[in-house]
Amino acid sequence: MKAYLDADEICAALEDGGEIAARIPHYESRQEQFNLTRLIIRGFNEEAIVAAEAGTGIGKSFAYLLPAIRCAQTAKNRIVISTATINLQHQLFEKDIPFLLDVYSGTEEEDGTADEKIKAVLVKGRGNFLCLRRLRFTADEIAAQKELFSDADRDIFDDIFHWAEQTKTGEKSSLPFLPPARLWAQIASDSDSCMNARCLYFANCFYMKNRREAENASILVVNHHVLFADLAVRYDCAGYDGTAVLPSYRYVILDEAHRIEEAATSFFSNSMNKNGLSRLISRLYRRKGAQESGLLVKLRSAAPPAGSASFTESALCNKVLDDLDELDNAALVLCGAESVFRFVAGREGLIQSRLVPPLNNLRSRILELCAALNTIMKNYSNTKENADDEETPPVSAQIDSTVWEARSCLRSLQNAASLCEDFLRYREKPDRVLWIERRGSTGNRNDYAMWTSAPLKLDTVLAEALFTPFKSVIAVSATLSVAGDFAYWGGRVGLNSASKPFLTGVFPSPFPYDKAVLLAIPHDAPPPNCAGMAYQDFIGMAIYRLCHIAGGGALVLFTSYESLRIAYAYCENRLEEANIPVFKQGDDDRARLLRHFLENKESVLFATDSFWEGIDAPGDTLRLVIICRLPFISPSDPVLEARCEDLEREGQNSFMCLSVPEAVIKFRQGFGRLMRRSTDRGVVAVLDSRIIQKFYGKLFFDSLPPTKRSIAPFPELERSVESFLNS
Repeated sequence: MKAYLDADEICAALEDGGEIAARIPHYESRQEQFNLTRLIIRGFNEEAIVAAEAGTGIGKSFAYLLPAIRCAQTAKNRIVISTATINLQHQLFEKDIPFLLDVYSGTEEEDGTADEKIKAVLVKGRGNFLCLRRLRFTADEIAAQKELFSDADRDIFDDIFHWAEQTKTGEKSSLPFLPPARLWAQIASDSDSCMNARCLYFANCFYMKNRREAENASILVVNHHVLFADLAVRYDCAGYDGTAVLPSYRYVILDEAHRIEEAATSFFSNSMNKNGLSRLISRLYRRKGAQESGLLVKLRSAAPPAGSASFTESALCNKVLDDLDELDNAALVLCGAESVFRFVAGREGLIQSRLVPPLNNLRSRILELCAALNTIMKNYSNTKENADDEETPPVSAQIDSTVWEARSCLRSLQNAASLCEDFLRYREKPDRVLWIERRGSTGNRNDYAMWTSAPLKLDTVLAEALFTPFKSVIAVSATLSVAGDFAYWGGRVGLNSASKPFLTGVFPSPFPYDKAVLLAIPHDAPPPNCAGMAYQDFIGMAIYRLCHIAGGGALVLFTSYESLRIAYAYCENRLEEANIPVFKQGDDDRARLLRHFLENKESVLFATDSFWEGIDAPGDTLRLVIICRLPFISPSDPVLEARCEDLEREGQNSFMCLSVPEAVIKFRQGFGRLMRRSTDRGVVAVLDSRIIQKFYGKLFFDSLPPTKRSIAPFPELERSVESFLNS
């Protein structure tokens, strides 16, 4: 059924005397919210694509949720709302949607019938849910071979086991602590090891409960990764009418839509590394002294190999580990000082002489192990099928579970072999970016190489898999345009080739930036690319002086962790002597770090990358944001490098077509951390003089709301900042 939404009726709920105003004290209607809501309603009614940029304070969530709820009621079609961050997912599901459903509850249509009840479900990726079968399987492993598990791992597992007896959802986020990734991976729900209805725990499966709820819901709140997991299955084979990862739906709302290319790139990328493969091998076979354990040992005991008592799988596992070491060492040498080595034309000699032999050896050895694992599982299946029910005891559920765990390992090994093949045939993969990267503390003996293959472009896939098949796709974000133009974002995500009407709108924030924000730029700052340490010395001094003037309440944003580390070392003791606590990204879990910062209004947080967005720190908690450097992606980033080369081949200026627009969008996200409420007030200091000295700086300025400005030598800037904060 086609949706037809009455814009006047929906917007009436947002008016000063409307249903929402009656439930929110001191409610004030906002004209830009009305305008945004009407554009989204047009998108639903005209079955169009909408790209809407909504500044902070517009109330974009209500602007798309009100039409979404009405559409679910009238069109009887399911709607997916996808976000980039867990925080927004929970806000929508736990706060905004229940509030608006309550607004609509009990109202009557013109014909006197009551509105149909709408159900919303929060859907997370499979890996977020505990698997009860895998939990029990791991518990039995630990009980049988305690000496193979550390005391710390056993204690953590015991805590998880007790939590599992009480949890209603089985979600990792409901654990009172963050479990080690390696341990959670052994007990989380996993598609390759899932026994479905054959599982003894199927009736109580947390993941299946969530999916059954989704089947009965009209609104699904997901993240971008889950959305792309679903779209990938539909695009490849499943179509758009039945159930894939999600039940079928006809409308999509993308909040934080500026992140969808990044999310899709991540989803369609493949990677492997020595540490991950070593852990996988240890699941299959490990030995401590005379004690053997692992999935292969259990399978051998259940189904001895036919015709021969020799057991070669353990030797194969050891050979895979040896080949891994050889390949990892060769890769680290090629990564060199830059820590990255990309597979491109012109490097054939190095690749052929240094990497192809060990890569071929590893691939061949993994395939041998896969074949052996397949054989032993087939032997098990034959043993089970040929068992005499009266004379042979049934095969235990524990061994059955072992087979499914082994299948999961087999799939991971096959994926690793396939990735090796991609690297060996890199010249036949013009649509992929392939590289190896040093990970760890550079120069440390524990460094390892990460092998990654990522898509070069996603515009065609996104156009065909996302923007074309659905009735309407609504994309909203605080940062989609560059100086009011959607061409960059639209081109990157495939809107230029989508066969639907395309509606756009920019809706400025109602916050008083022109009175409440000072944009401070020292024009005497050394350029970031100057020789020596002049720039780094300057930002260390500037950060300390500005944070001291503000009395803390500062977020300092970097584009590199090395620069952050040096500046932090300069500022830490100086600021703490002034009773200003200092926190640094990497010293604690992100959520806890942010909580400590928010709880202490005099603190300073040094952060990079993920902290440029998604932080909500209203009031005096945050009165100073320092952007140390314009957030250009490093030119050595292999995906950016490959995409720039692709643009240059097409005759375009990659710097202006890709690097600058990408940096502008991220810069706007960093700037947006300051004003989260209409009463907020503070300073954004940009310590990169290129914003006023380079021709492209105007694009950064033109993408910001109007503010007070101080562009001056640093001593004069200090006085302006102090005067503004104290006024």
